[in-house]
Amino acid sequence: MEITASMVKDLRALTGAGVLDCRKALENAEGDVAKAAQMLREKGLAAAAKKADRATKEGLVGHYIHTGSKVASLIEVNCESDFVARTDEFQNLIKELAMQVVAARPTYVRIEDIPADVLEPLKDGFRSTIDAGKPAETVERIMAGKLGKYYEENVLLEQPYIKDESLKVKDLITATIAKLGENIQVRRFARLEVGG
Repeated sequence: MEITASMVKDLRALTGAGVLDCRKALENAEGDVAKAAQMLREKGLAAAAKKADRATKEGLVGHYIHTGSKVASLIEVNCESDFVARTDEFQNLIKELAMQVVAARPTYVRIEDIPADVLEPLKDGFRSTIDAGKPAETVERIMAGKLGKYYEENVLLEQPYIKDESLKVKDLITATIAKLGENIQVRRFARLEVGG
């Protein structure tokens, strides 16, 4: 199948990948744009995973103040270089994350940030609601579901992205890592609400 410039352009708009990467993905996918997009996403995820251990000592503090000035957030997002911190993509990511904090009210950045003295009583509470006569495998599956729901509600990186609930916040960050080529980490955030 012939790969046209229009197909490459469409795939670039969809994924943000480079022209040559889009052309190669379309060739490998035999012109199937959806399949090529999936291939590029997987490639981006692999690239992001390789960068996960790299130090993030630069970055920016972003903010979002909701209409009416009753709710606001501050968020620190780190990257590897000052150059990337000044890019429009990075600054847009910070704005999106600050809006996420205002809208979705997370308590923690990542699952590992939940203190044991919060998590253990929570697990005990979940166990007490599960019928003791169920098989251990079923109990574990129910517990995993209840914990997953708790994480989605309270952990920023696990929350569904407010503008596209098919994505988690961590997927949004991973896509930006793949695009910018540097590790990106959310360090901390604060949410302020009048009377809250």
